Amino acid sequence: MVKTSRVALAAAALAICFVGGKSLAQKPVAHRVLAQDRGRVVILDENGKITWETPCNFTCHDISMLPNGNILFHTDPTTVVEMNPQKEIVWKHVSTRKEGYTGAVEVHAFQRLPNGNTMISESGNARIIEVDKEDKIVHQIALTVDHPSSHRDTRLARQLANGNYLVCHEGDGVIREYDHDGKIVWTYKMDLDGKPETGSHQGHGINVFDAIRLKNGNTLIGGGNGNRVMEVTPEGKCIWQVGYTDLPGIQFFWVTTLEVLPNGHIVIGNTHAGEANPQMIEITKDKKVVWTLKNWEALGNDTAAAQVLDIKGKVIR
Repeated sequence: MVKTSRVALAAAALAICFVGGKSLAQKPVAHRVLAQDRGRVVILDENGKITWETPCNFTCHDISMLPNGNILFHTDPTTVVEMNPQKEIVWKHVSTRKEGYTGAVEVHAFQRLPNGNTMISESGNARIIEVDKEDKIVHQIALTVDHPSSHRDTRLARQLANGNYLVCHEGDGVIREYDHDGKIVWTYKMDLDGKPETGSHQGHGINVFDAIRLKNGNTLIGGGNGNRVMEVTPEGKCIWQVGYTDLPGIQFFWVTTLEVLPNGHIVIGNTHAGEANPQMIEITKDKKVVWTLKNWEALGNDTAAAQVLDIKGKVIR
């Protein structure tokens, strides 16, 4: 019988724990987060501590950290600003009424484009504009809206890699894809998923908030008060969803921002959900929860705009 020394056993154990110089031990997932709520824009470290903040007495529906480290957010219904880490506003846009329109205007979505221009979706004006660095409109298209409302014409909108625009029409309960000239090329109408329509932020309806185009050509939808996330094909077939009570111990209320990480995980914003629920959830495609943000000291019940930071690789959002 061969005796094995304690040193040999320890070495074997060490070999099991390390392969190629890398530990196989799984570290808990943690993210830095950019978000707006409680009258301020904040950056939280991996432990949920505020490391940067600036006043923002407005409920943002969109926000992003740009590659240069500046932050793009809106400070009131019509104003979008770019702020640097020193809290200096280095760019600003204010949306005004288009010619012939006399109602209110609200901005709910914006995006810095690869060419340096900024796309802005205007409710009330029912249009998408692109403005350059000097804030001059260089392109615009009219949006189709069945139930016009300066507050509900749109929620999030994004320009796709092909130049088209994917637009969530909250009041219509419809997602429309427009080509660069404004022609509708794809439509998906939300449904009640077999449940009764109810009012309030904790209710159920078809008021869609977010949609992003996946690499496979399908569309991932943040259902707003549909209380779910769905993946639909170009033909409009729902092939996957995570619903109101599908995650143990978590309930979806107003599903807002979506992000698909390089590893395929989905980060979901869960707004108006109350202190029993997290404000953000990261799940795998098989609906396993791998990370949550539940920080009721730094954030509140209106965290509609947020972004996870420091992700290596391409994030779809």
